[in-house]
Amino acid sequence: MRHVLQALTALAVLVLACGSTLAQSSPDLPGDEPNDDPRGNVNIGTPIVVPLDPMSNAVHLGFGMTVGGGYNFTRRHGAIGEFMWNRMIPSNEAMAKVRTALKDPTLNASASVIAMTGNYRFELRGRALGAYLIGGGGLYYRKTSLSKEVTTGSNITCTPNLEWWGFTCESGTITANQTVGSWSASALGGNAGVGFTTRVGEAPYRFYIETRYHYAPNPRVNTQLIDISFGVRY
Repeated sequence: MRHVLQALTALAVLVLACGSTLAQSSPDLPGDEPNDDPRGNVNIGTPIVVPLDPMSNAVHLGFGMTVGGGYNFTRRHGAIGEFMWNRMIPSNEAMAKVRTALKDPTLNASASVIAMTGNYRFELRGRALGAYLIGGGGLYYRKTSLSKEVTTGSNITCTPNLEWWGFTCESGTITANQTVGSWSASALGGNAGVGFTTRVGEAPYRFYIETRYHYAPNPRVNTQLIDISFGVRY
C-alpha cells in the first residue's frame, strides 16, 4: 500500500505541473467558448481493474463500467457522484486451489465489486488538454458466487482465497460443515486518483484516461484495487 500511495503522490505532482503548464499556455477564454465551462458534469467510462493483495489471491483482473454526474462550482472545482460496477475474473491458480480444497473439480465462481461514491475534483484545463485530481468516499459492495452450493469438510487450511469466496475460519482452518453458495459484504471506503483529458469534437466533450486507487475494509478480505478508466465526459 505504501508503494501505491507513493505512486499516486508522484502522479499528483505530475498532474499539477502539467496542469500549471496547460493553464499558462492555454488561458481560459470563456467568451470564445462558452460551452466549455458547463455548470453540470457527466462522465461514462470503462475501467480495467487490477486487484491488489489480498484480493489478488482470488481474482486477477476485472472489467466494468463507471457513470457519474455532478456540479461544477467553478472551472476548477467540482463535485461528482459516481456508480462503479466491476466484474472480477478468478485466476486459474486460485480456482485450482479452491477445487482441490473442496474436492470438487467442476466448481466455478464469479465475483463483482460495486461502489457508490461522492467525489471532489480539482481540474486544470486548457483549450485542448487538461489534468485533474479526484478523490472521495462511499459505499463499497462486494458479491461472490460459486457455481453451486458447497459443504466443507474438516481440517481445511484457511487462506485469503477461500475467505474471499465466503468461507469462515476458526483457529486457522475453515469452519467445518458450512454450506456456501454465495456471499456478500459492504463497507465504507475511499478512493484517490489522477486523470488527463483531451478535447473531443466541440466543447465541452473530452476524452479522459484516469487511474484511481480504491480501498474498503470489507469483512474477511479487504477490497483494494487500482482501476484504469477510459471514457468521455464534460
